Amino acid sequence: MLLPVFCHLCSVFSNMADTKFELRAYCYLDRMQPQYAAFVGTITQGDLPIEGMASLYVEVAPGNDVFRLVDIAVKSTDAKPGAQIVEREFGMFEVHSLKQAEVLEAGRIVLERLNLKPEDRIKPTVASLQIITHVNTYQVQLLNRFRRGAMLVAGETLFIMEVAPAAYINLAANEAEKYASVKLIHVSSVGRFGRMWMSGSEAEMMAAQKAAVAAIENLQGK
Repeated sequence: MLLPVFCHLCSVFSNMADTKFELRAYCYLDRMQPQYAAFVGTITQGDLPIEGMASLYVEVAPGNDVFRLVDIAVKSTDAKPGAQIVEREFGMFEVHSLKQAEVLEAGRIVLERLNLKPEDRIKPTVASLQIITHVNTYQVQLLNRFRRGAMLVAGETLFIMEVAPAAYINLAANEAEKYASVKLIHVSSVGRFGRMWMSGSEAEMMAAQKAAVAAIENLQGK
């Protein structure tokens, strides 16, 4: 009876040893916009960010590597941790500071310990884009039940974006707010895909889409 159990344990440990580290996302935000910062404040379980702070999201696999990376970042700089999440497949953490230099240094030290550079991350891709004009009243009511940001109002234009890896949706949302007059409805940045909802006029949503897509496409990676 002991032999099958021993063989099973050997197989488990062998698979663990073969697990390859992957830098899925290295996502730097130079200045959190007002709505984006306010939204993050409603979902974070760590240090609360405020408008104007710089922020860094790092997503890795295996997920448990997040714990040592957060430890490295906060011990080496004054950047504060806002999130430390391990889910089924990946791990993600976020640090922020009013000083951009502190956030950049936290990222530099983490990458140095990993013997990596930003370009070793997975190059993000846009999975889907939708612009829905004159959103119906009933759909508005459904979406508002799940949102953590602004209220969607019937008749507005809705911009929906989906990216992979998930953490990059934070950059897309923040950049869209920089360049367009938007209402940030919801952002989800955990899991295999990141998603956001924004609303406003049709012209503003077109501008938001252009800025968000450019932010994703301009990033270098593998």
